[in-house]
Amino acid sequence: MTSLTLYWLFARAALLSFTGFATVPIVRDALVIDHHLLTDAQLNDAIAISQASPGPIGMYIVVVGYFVNGWQGALAGALSLATPALLSIPIARLVLRGRSALLEGACSGVIIASCALMMATGLRLAPQASPTFVHAGLIVVGIASLILTDVKPVYIIIVSAILGVLVGKG
Repeated sequence: MTSLTLYWLFARAALLSFTGFATVPIVRDALVIDHHLLTDAQLNDAIAISQASPGPIGMYIVVVGYFVNGWQGALAGALSLATPALLSIPIARLVLRGRSALLEGACSGVIIASCALMMATGLRLAPQASPTFVHAGLIVVGIASLILTDVKPVYIIIVSAILGVLVGKG
């Protein structure tokens, strides 16, 4: 896959989502399912590397681009992340011109669809990310912590990474 094709895939995914991880279903379908250029394990690794690194949530796309096409793919991923920000200026002008009700409705629909896609993709990636019942338990405890407490996600990620290392050694 060429870097230009990767850029288009990543930009399309970024333009159709409102959070970094909402792009995962589109990227997974294209690179894992359709083209077999990436495995679920590599996608999970890219997400883990992104989470362990400072910066935007969607930076996993740069790692995915690198896995698929080396530094040119990483560059395509980085450029695709900038595209929505550049397009936000004309969108903001539309909102200021009184067309915000239409845009607001479209945004609500995209957010709902993104949440559903993230959930479905998460369920598909979970078996590879949780090979044992202990790992699955970590997932359940992490989700429960996010839903039922005010613990910041970064602390859940750090504790999960440490426990994952300990479980992996055992």
